[in-house]
Amino acid sequence: MSGILKEFRFTVEQSGIRLDKYISEMCPDLSRTQAQRLIEDGQVTVNGNQEKASYKLSASDRVHVKIPSPTPSNLAPENIPVPILYEDDDVLVVDKPAGLTVHPAPGHPGHTLVNAVLSHLTTMSDEVQRPGIVHRLDKDTSGVMVIARNPVAHENLAAQFKQHTVKKVYLALVRGRVTPEEGIIEAPIGRDTGDRKKMAISGESRGRKALTRYKVIQYLGNYTMLEVMPQTGRTHQIRVHLAAIGYPVVGDVTYGVKSPVLSRQFLHAHKLGFHLPTTGEYVEFTSPLPDDLEKALKAIK
Repeated sequence: MSGILKEFRFTVEQSGIRLDKYISEMCPDLSRTQAQRLIEDGQVTVNGNQEKASYKLSASDRVHVKIPSPTPSNLAPENIPVPILYEDDDVLVVDKPAGLTVHPAPGHPGHTLVNAVLSHLTTMSDEVQRPGIVHRLDKDTSGVMVIARNPVAHENLAAQFKQHTVKKVYLALVRGRVTPEEGIIEAPIGRDTGDRKKMAISGESRGRKALTRYKVIQYLGNYTMLEVMPQTGRTHQIRVHLAAIGYPVVGDVTYGVKSPVLSRQFLHAHKLGFHLPTTGEYVEFTSPLPDDLEKALKAIK
């Protein structure tokens, strides 16, 4: 059991504010997400009672907040080379190489992007086992990722992704000549009932809303190079949607077929645009096609 790191007692002056918002305002070191987590964990009481994050406070309510000492993380820095595209006090933008898992998971405790980033930074958002991670790329997908360096930046970026205001552009090579040249794929995605490791197009009752825009860049014989803009962020979304309309991503052994010229799926996070958490300035970062995808293109041509 962790001990208490900090403890606060407040008397509410004005009625009508949500409990989670009140705590994040009264405790500047806490983001609203962290306040919600403390409430869920029973570390917050109002007049001695546990309430929901959405509870509307009344004047003269007594709020008691306990902040437990953090659980020691078993994450270790590892010297894994990852190109850095941009860095400030709030964010780190990296060009993730293919073959690198984003964060530790059961059966894969190390050699991840998180371990690589920890060797570069001394301050990171303290999400347990996933410090700073607000979005992810599949292990064999390369390209641009943004990582939060503090809890406030983490909450800000997470909100931008949730509100679908982040610009995401991928490059994908698919099998077949895609028609029409521009289109929208809209179909819910959920776990494949026959294989829990895979995702699939699901009914609305089981799947989550997913929308993907695409645009043809170039036809290469019986292949098509696409610019793909996912408007939502479901697991394996681009790969599942493109396979569902009959144009699987080249090299995708899960949803398509193996490729003789490539040992992983031809999917690259080419461009990422978002607003910097502190200044609100819109920034955009681009990653060119990596060497293995360039070589695969030449082989197909």
